[in-house]
Amino acid sequence: MGLLAPTATEAMIRKAQKRGKNIQFAALPYRIHKNKTEVLMITSRGTRQWLLPKGWPMAHLKPHKTAAQEAWEEAGILGRARKHCLGLYRYRKSRGPKRGQTIRVLVYPLEVDRLARIYPETGQRKRKWLSPKKAAKRIAHPELAILVRDFDPTGAGMLR
Repeated sequence: MGLLAPTATEAMIRKAQKRGKNIQFAALPYRIHKNKTEVLMITSRGTRQWLLPKGWPMAHLKPHKTAAQEAWEEAGILGRARKHCLGLYRYRKSRGPKRGQTIRVLVYPLEVDRLARIYPETGQRKRKWLSPKKAAKRIAHPELAILVRDFDPTGAGMLR
């Protein structure tokens, strides 16, 4: 899947919400370290699975800004999220009031400028820099694993 323009993404979100579908926004935090791409993975609070920072839509924020806000709250990430959606994946919610429901997650690349030592969920999750291939091996959701494995911010399809 190529990058999705903001207008196409917004139309998809409106259509899904109108049909009662659950949508979340995730950040794919990355950096170029020693000329190699690394992605920052975090663990979930409950199951301790490796995943990306993600959360529910926020009325006052655009999807990529919501993804960036979740990255800050869950992992202390400060950086710039791209407006173009990288892709999406689905998962079945295993905890909370939406348990058992399928959630669609739109993923936004986020170039990390720095990591804070203190942030809202400090101490509740682990965070780890990994190559996209190594990160993908730790991810339980197959669609997300493919998105992460194939991620290349230096490729021709990535917009600055």
